[in-house]
Amino acid sequence: MSKASKIKQTQPRPDVDVHLPDGRVLSGPRGVMVSDFLETVSESFEAPIVAAVVNGELRELNYPINIESIIKPVTMSEADGARIYRRSLTFLLEMAYRSLHSKGKLTIDHSVSFGGYYGQVFERQALTKSEIEALKARMQELIDADIPFERQEIPIAEAIEYFRKFGLEDKIKLLSHRQKDYLTLYRLGESMDYHHGYMVPSTGYLRWFNLHETDGGFTLRFPQRHAPTELQPPATYPKLLKTFRQYGDWLVRLGISNVGALNDAIHSGRGQELILVSEALHEQHISDIARQIADRYEKLSLVLVAGPSSSGKTTFSRRLTVQLLARGISPFPLELDNYFVDRDKTPKDENGQFNFEAVEALDLHLLAEHLQQLVAGKTVHMPHYNFNTGLSEPGETIKLQQGQIIILEGIHGLNPRLIPEALSERVFRIYVSALTQLNLDRHNRVSTTDTRLIRRIVRDARERGYSAQDTISRWESVTRGEKRNIFPYQENADVMFNSALAFELAGLKQLAEPLLRQVPHGIPEHIESKRLLAFLEWFLPLDIDLIPENSIAREFLGGSNLKDFIFWKEKSH
Repeated sequence: MSKASKIKQTQPRPDVDVHLPDGRVLSGPRGVMVSDFLETVSESFEAPIVAAVVNGELRELNYPINIESIIKPVTMSEADGARIYRRSLTFLLEMAYRSLHSKGKLTIDHSVSFGGYYGQVFERQALTKSEIEALKARMQELIDADIPFERQEIPIAEAIEYFRKFGLEDKIKLLSHRQKDYLTLYRLGESMDYHHGYMVPSTGYLRWFNLHETDGGFTLRFPQRHAPTELQPPATYPKLLKTFRQYGDWLVRLGISNVGALNDAIHSGRGQELILVSEALHEQHISDIARQIADRYEKLSLVLVAGPSSSGKTTFSRRLTVQLLARGISPFPLELDNYFVDRDKTPKDENGQFNFEAVEALDLHLLAEHLQQLVAGKTVHMPHYNFNTGLSEPGETIKLQQGQIIILEGIHGLNPRLIPEALSERVFRIYVSALTQLNLDRHNRVSTTDTRLIRRIVRDARERGYSAQDTISRWESVTRGEKRNIFPYQENADVMFNSALAFELAGLKQLAEPLLRQVPHGIPEHIESKRLLAFLEWFLPLDIDLIPENSIAREFLGGSNLKDFIFWKEKSH
């Protein structure tokens, strides 16, 4: 008897099976929500479950299961789960504020490294300490009441009219350029808002938070992924906060305070003006940093440039060099990568993989010895790290010219262990990162990590032949290394340079979208590619031919006239 002869038509069973990644199979009534299935196994997970991947697609916990499915729970210890929790908590904060205050507009500005968002209110005086305490108490009341977040799709025109009643021009501008004719809104009680992405089912999920006054605004604290039910101790970050505020002031001068305003500028033909002013602001800041170095030139031997992946450190360093050369200062670029230890001595991470981002992956003793010899005017036989063999080989022979300073670029530039104590007072430290303040609207922030990931996807495809899937699969390891090796030391910088450009995502969009669409369905990277595609939908495209060849954006888009800039190095031999 053939296999086909055993197949027969039947009626759907009242129950449906779901398969978990560990092999367990659960059976329940057809149409029951994901949360009902996962509630029976939730205690076997170390972190709270806030969503699920159902048959390869990220779903909210109230998604109904109508067919046999493969379900992977998503917890707060994962990137998607952390985003869902933080987004829901932001919505709760917004709704709590709206229930207590009829005036003022609450804004979420940027993230903070210990786990939280810094925010402010505008169009009224800053929140007092007692008002913040009352707001926190109101949030807790809503959490204790365990009120559902109701999801609904409405026509764009209807959404615009709803936001117009509250005078939310940033949301109206954003929606006026939306290509889809509907918008997903979430309701809590009588109030609604748009939030870019999924939510937890109800307020009762949001048990871990705090709210406190911070330098004229407030910090909404939430758990970090490695400790999903704990709040990390708060820390001060005056230099980072100053940098964010400086960029926010720049955006006001540009007239581009949100993505809707950016789209208006592009749509009205102001793209070139926006690019020119943005680049001028960058050049002004780089020139000012060069001036600070020049003012301390007699006491300096070393300039350190550090920052996370795809922050534009290479282009920044070369533009800084041009500015220093214009002031008669000749820098020598020392490549930190050449000080990697041999592969068999490289430390490994918790997964048994080589951890090239650990400071122990560098030969710190040899680096310290060479730096002191170079500063003393001695000849040094440099190492050269062969990435193919994983071995350190003999490199160039170097002797600095009289008065020449070293520029050392790398992720560990702000780590005190990198530089010998004898040189610590002769160092100028620069932190570079894409610290965007250009959010979708006042409640939907643009993640600096997402900006850097999109930059890297585009650059990796052009320079290394990597697919978007390849880059996304490596990104978790990259960001884990940054949290350990870069962010804890960012306040050690003498100066911070914000490499974000208001227009860049509108330019990167055209190159990133085709790459993201090639990520196949059914793999974890597809969920991330789908999220990034949905995010990029909010931006109108910008003609990248308008972007200057020395722009930091060109490091990722291609066409940089600084890519092969070697004058600074040849001068030093």
